[in-house]
Amino acid sequence: MNYSEIKELPNKELVERYKEERKRYKTMQFQNAVSPIDQPHKLRETRREIARLMMELNLRRKASQEAAAQKENKES
Repeated sequence: MNYSEIKELPNKELVERYKEERKRYKTMQFQNAVSPIDQPHKLRETRREIARLMMELNLRRKASQEAAAQKENKES
């Protein structure tokens, strides 16, 4: 999933996707620790996917906080 597809996701689905990817990554890490996995590059891809999801979540959170602060300043 590339970043443009992530930007189109609604907040709820974005959070669910983030949780799924974190769970998948932890499972892959455990499997790799027990015995090397066949495709170790999948660990890096999953880690990067998590980073993309986190970045979008943080941008949305920051934007909503800024909007709330501007609204509060307007009312004052």
